Amino acid sequence: MGQRVSIPEAEYQERIRKAAKLVAERNLDVLVVNSNEADYANVRYFSNFWPLFETAGVAVSPLGKAALMVGPESGKYAADRSMIQNIFQLMEYRESADPAYPEVKASNYADVFHSIGVKGKKLKIGVGGYLVSNPIQLAGLKECFPDCEIVRADDVMIALRSIKSENEIACIREGLRITEIATAEVIRCIRPGMTELQLVGIAQKTIYENGAEYEGLPMYVFSEKSTRHAISRSTYREIQKGDIVQLNLSAKVNGYSPSIGMPISMGKLVGRKRDVVEFGLEAHRWTYDQLKAGVLAADVAKNYIELFKQRGYYDNYLYGPCHGTGLIEVEAPWMESISNYHLAENMTFQVDTFVSAEEFGIRWETGVVIRKDKAEILSQPIGKIVEISV
Repeated sequence: MGQRVSIPEAEYQERIRKAAKLVAERNLDVLVVNSNEADYANVRYFSNFWPLFETAGVAVSPLGKAALMVGPESGKYAADRSMIQNIFQLMEYRESADPAYPEVKASNYADVFHSIGVKGKKLKIGVGGYLVSNPIQLAGLKECFPDCEIVRADDVMIALRSIKSENEIACIREGLRITEIATAEVIRCIRPGMTELQLVGIAQKTIYENGAEYEGLPMYVFSEKSTRHAISRSTYREIQKGDIVQLNLSAKVNGYSPSIGMPISMGKLVGRKRDVVEFGLEAHRWTYDQLKAGVLAADVAKNYIELFKQRGYYDNYLYGPCHGTGLIEVEAPWMESISNYHLAENMTFQVDTFVSAEEFGIRWETGVVIRKDKAEILSQPIGKIVEISV
């Protein structure tokens, strides 16, 4: 087997240096980013550590020094996996069962900050991953530094993570390559009487056989009424003749988690179902043509909404044409009617075209990278309407 696609250690070190510069520019004394098992992105971005059961955090100082913070049970695990070897075990990062660990002598935020050269008591602490930072973590900061000011610093992480390196793009591309194999295998195997979950199992088996480290998202196969769900989970429902079946499959490579989505038909696609599938494909292809460096994101989103209106599908519209992708399948920035930023080279997005009708819905989706003159599709082109002979 050849060398696996991954992020080199030097790139993690460079990320910490870039973060330190932004911390200084924003007049922060320290940046703390927190993550959990489901949204591990900010911590993994700096350390390659992915918490399990417990949570985790990284502290970065303007001096360019960093520390990884984990729960009481993750010390050895973190030491084996983390690119940051300055590691502390804090009670604030323990698991949700809330064990007391009466015999454990844990560190605190003061110990962590001292190790990375942060001095003083009246600190301005930026917190990234604010929505996944829990009250215990924020209270722990206040306990150690009663006079501190805690501010949201998600903008720091968006600035760092929005523009991808070629190594990151290679991970996304590899994830999509594996996902293509899984998609083809599910289409090969699907037949009436199989459950949605059986088909998810086929996809899971295939991605692991072909080099994925995990699912890039909780993979799903929906059928008929469940295809209306923008977010949902597969069930024991049996696939029937005439069903619309929605696939959204994903393979994680070194944390990077793109996905491929497409509708398939169990039999000939006719009537309203064909109309919706074909409109979704039209809107999906339209989106590709709008994406290049320098374009205002809000303009793409507004014109996308206008396309829905012109074609009589505005009542079936839910969200904008694209969302960022990387260490999490859905990450900032979104592309919405209020998105006041310009697309830049090496930003990566999922072109995510979702159309939800009363009885069913469809999604065409895959990953792209913004280039100077045109977006580059990172998978094989999707868009073939699949009709399964039953």
